[in-house]
Amino acid sequence: QVQLVESGGGLVQAGGSLRLSCIASGRDFSTNTMAWHRQAPGKQRELVAQITSGGYIDYLDAVKGRFTITRDYAKNTLYLQMDSLKPEDTAVYYCNSDVAGYHYWGQGTQVTVSS
Repeated sequence: QVQLVESGGGLVQAGGSLRLSCIASGRDFSTNTMAWHRQAPGKQRELVAQITSGGYIDYLDAVKGRFTITRDYAKNTLYLQMDSLKPEDTAVYYCNSDVAGYHYWGQGTQVTVSS
């Protein structure tokens, strides 16, 4: 059974940091792009950052310079380091990988940034 399990969310004050992790099991994602998405209440889910198997990285403009996506191929794990957090970063954060048209999603982890 393929699973993506996120962790690391929580409540933090504005300006603080959090590090999200996504552990993949049941399949090797090393040859696939992996990504972080987020969904705030009443808003559509949006792509926050993605990293290809070759290490190409792309970020949502709103998080550039504050968030860093990395992956550990040996551990089949995806990370998102979030610094200088803002209240508008409050959302449920999801790990994702699309493989041959199939969309794998984690259950999400809540990030709440207080002002």
